[in-house]
Amino acid sequence: MPISQTPKPKAATKKKPARRPKPTKLDAATIEAMFAALKAGNPEPTTELEYRDPYTLVVAVALSAQATDVGVNKATKILFADADTPEKMVGLGEEGIRERIKSLGLYRNKAKNVLALSQMILDEFGGEVPRTREELERLPGVGRKTANVVLNTAFGEPTIAVDTHIFRVANRTGLAPGKDVRAVEDNLERVVPEAYKRDAHHWLILHGRYICKARKPACNRCIIADYCIFPDKTA
Repeated sequence: MPISQTPKPKAATKKKPARRPKPTKLDAATIEAMFAALKAGNPEPTTELEYRDPYTLVVAVALSAQATDVGVNKATKILFADADTPEKMVGLGEEGIRERIKSLGLYRNKAKNVLALSQMILDEFGGEVPRTREELERLPGVGRKTANVVLNTAFGEPTIAVDTHIFRVANRTGLAPGKDVRAVEDNLERVVPEAYKRDAHHWLILHGRYICKARKPACNRCIIADYCIFPDKTA
């Protein structure tokens, strides 16, 4: 009888690591020129939310979820007239806050968060807005995007908060494509030149809000159209 032979095990095939998507579809010179043009058009960009100090900025940004800056400014004009410090805000109570911001969507939940974050600032941070992302994200109603806005606008950190406008501009232009806001944020961190990081958030959000709009971008008025790879530019 033939002697049965145990088949030799096949050599394990090594799986190639998945390729990481490139953080940008533009070259470095194009990105540099793009931000130089944005800076030339708006040398000192800033948020359109009205605020007085880091505390009122935290509150304004927390209220801005699913609301326009114009709408938030109308509400905070009433709110900050009576409560522009954590102590005064806690003094209003949830009902008092709710009455002053009821023009905003989700105002009931937002009132709860504003009261809770104000109390936490008093109890845990000595009445001062914390200056780290980790501490800011502990505040009720404050997520990564809000924390990035506060770090950038109130404290001058080179953070980039990605909202729907920045997400659209980053993907449409090819500057920093990504399937979700965190991917876009990470890619922007990699590709935006250091000299422009401090103001990149404001340039991109304003560009998306007024020029690179969702339904019909105003490509004929776009100062970075020559650097954008969007194939369906409007006339």
